[in-house]
Amino acid sequence: MKNHKLILLGILLLGNFFTSYSQTKNTKTNPMKTQMAPFKIEVPQSVLDDLNTRLKATRWPDEPENAGWNYGTNPAYLKDFVNYWQNKYDWRKQEALLNSFPQFKAEINGVSIHFIYVKGKGPHPKPLILTHEWPDSFFRFYKVIPMLTDPASYGGDPNQSFDVIIPSIPGFGFSDAVTLPSAKTADLWASLMTDVLGYKTFDAAGASGITKTLALNYPDRVKAIHLTDVGYPNGSEDWSKMSPAEQEFGQKIQRWFYAEGAFNMLQSTKPQTLGYSLNDSPVGLAAWLLEKFYSWSDTKGNMDNSFSKDDLITNIMIYWVTQTANSSIRTYLVDAHAAYANGPQPERRVEVPTGLTIYPADTDTPIEWAQRKVNVTKYTKMTKGGRFAAMEDPKLWADDVRAFFWSQPEK
Repeated sequence: MKNHKLILLGILLLGNFFTSYSQTKNTKTNPMKTQMAPFKIEVPQSVLDDLNTRLKATRWPDEPENAGWNYGTNPAYLKDFVNYWQNKYDWRKQEALLNSFPQFKAEINGVSIHFIYVKGKGPHPKPLILTHEWPDSFFRFYKVIPMLTDPASYGGDPNQSFDVIIPSIPGFGFSDAVTLPSAKTADLWASLMTDVLGYKTFDAAGASGITKTLALNYPDRVKAIHLTDVGYPNGSEDWSKMSPAEQEFGQKIQRWFYAEGAFNMLQSTKPQTLGYSLNDSPVGLAAWLLEKFYSWSDTKGNMDNSFSKDDLITNIMIYWVTQTANSSIRTYLVDAHAAYANGPQPERRVEVPTGLTIYPADTDTPIEWAQRKVNVTKYTKMTKGGRFAAMEDPKLWADDVRAFFWSQPEK
C-alpha cells in the first residue's frame, strides 16, 4: 500500500475529490436578527435574446468516429439537446415553476443569500436545510419539496412533514457571486436557520462537505444529518491500518480520479482559465455540466432515463442567467487551499447522528470508512439512483430522508 498512498497523496494535494470541503474552526455568526425579503426570478428578455443568438452561432468542433460519451459529452446528444433548447424549451414556463415556490433573500455577514422556504403542513414540522453542490443548483430539490412539506399528499404520514429551506451556495445562482470556503458557508447556513428564520435546532441534508461542517461546528443546533457520501481520502490516511474494504475503496477512488478527475484538478487549480469559456458559450457550459450528470447518474447509457431535457436546461440556465459558472467552479480552489494550506490533515469526526444512503451510480462507500468520518446511525444501500437522486428518483430519496429524520429521538 506504500505506493498507493504516495500516488494518492500526490493527487490529493492538487485538489479535492468531487467536493471535499475544509473543516476549519467555528466562526461565530452574528447574533443580531437579520431580515429577509421576498424574491422573484425575473430574467430580462435581453438576456434570453442574447442566449438565443449565441446558441444559433455555435461553432461546433470536430468529433471522433463513434464518439459516444467516451471522449466527454456525447456530440450527437449535445446537438439534439441544443436543438431542443433553441426550439422547444420555454424559460418563462420554467421561471414560473421556480417562482411557484416562496423565495427570499437575506444579507448574512455581508453576503446576500437566496433561498426557498416552504412551511410544512403537519402539526409539528421539522426544520430541514437542504444543500446542493456543483454542478447542480437549488433546483436539484424542487421535486421533493411537496413530498417533504406535504407527505400526506404522497401517501405518507401527515405528522412527518418538514419546513424546507433550500439556499443557493454563495457563488451559485441568485446568491451573491462571491466564492467562500465551505466552512464559511456553513456559518452562513447556521445564521440563516437561527438568526433569520428563528429555529433553535434543525436537521440538514445534501452536499457532504457543507453539511458535515455544519454538524461539526454547530452540534448544539444540528440535530441530525443525512448524506449520500462522507468524503474521500485526503492523503493523511495510514492505509496499513485500514480494513480490506477500506483499502479497496481507496484504490477505487484512485482509479476513478485518474479516469474521471480532470475536472477536479482544473477547478482546484486554474478555474479562471475555464471560466472564460463557460461564461461566454452556453453550449460550452452545457457540455461541461451535462457530462457530470451523465457520469454520476444511473442513466444506463441514456440520459433520458434519468433526467428530462427541461430539467437539465433549467439547471444550466440558472448558471447562465446569473453568470455564476466561474464563481461556482472557483469553490473547488478555495476549498482546496483551505484544506491543504498546512498539508493534508485528518478530518474531525462528525458525532451528530448521521444517515448515510449509498446509490449505485455514486461512490460505493463502505460502512467502515463511513464510521471513521461520521456517527452512522442508519446505513442504506439503494438498488438504483446516483449522485443527484433528489432529481433522478425524488420519491425514493424523499421517503428515505423522511424515514431517517423522523426515526431520530427528540433531544
